[in-house]
Amino acid sequence: MTDRRCAWALSSDAMAAYHDREWGRPAHDDRHLFEMLLLEGAQAGLSWSTVLTKRENYRRALDGFDPEIIASYGQSRLDDLLANDGIIRNRLKIASTVKNARAFLGIREVFGSFDTYLWDWVKGTPIVNHPAPGDPLPSSTDLSDRIAKDLKRRGFTFVGTTIVYAYLQAVGVVDDHVDGCPAKSR
Repeated sequence: MTDRRCAWALSSDAMAAYHDREWGRPAHDDRHLFEMLLLEGAQAGLSWSTVLTKRENYRRALDGFDPEIIASYGQSRLDDLLANDGIIRNRLKIASTVKNARAFLGIREVFGSFDTYLWDWVKGTPIVNHPAPGDPLPSSTDLSDRIAKDLKRRGFTFVGTTIVYAYLQAVGVVDDHVDGCPAKSR
């Protein structure tokens, strides 16, 4: 891709690769959707590049982001995670992985898959916005407000509207690539 990419993607090779291969592309795999939800929650108050550099450490530490395994973590396992310097060692964020795994499994029981739950909010069709280069992107929308409220009602934590909007962008429910970006949906 060229440097017509979204400006944030130009900060490092890792950010460029994430932008080019993943961000804004519709995702439908439940494991990936769960991974991104946990990573977006871990990012709260930090930069995405910090989380991105720790992603493989998270994958190893959290059993490949398997929600069924994570839902069974006890205090001993949480203590091990708190001692793991390869991930963000915030007690509340680490505890949220178990709560969110259990809530995620609850949604799968009701809807058949998290994918169905998530994409039903937009009737299966991504929202494609058309920001110009340099335009500020919103940090939340009415959609992220509604989803965040529903996720909280279902037992999730670290799913405020800003985190949810970043999540929607990450998994392609919302395409906020700037116009002219080679990764932009058609």
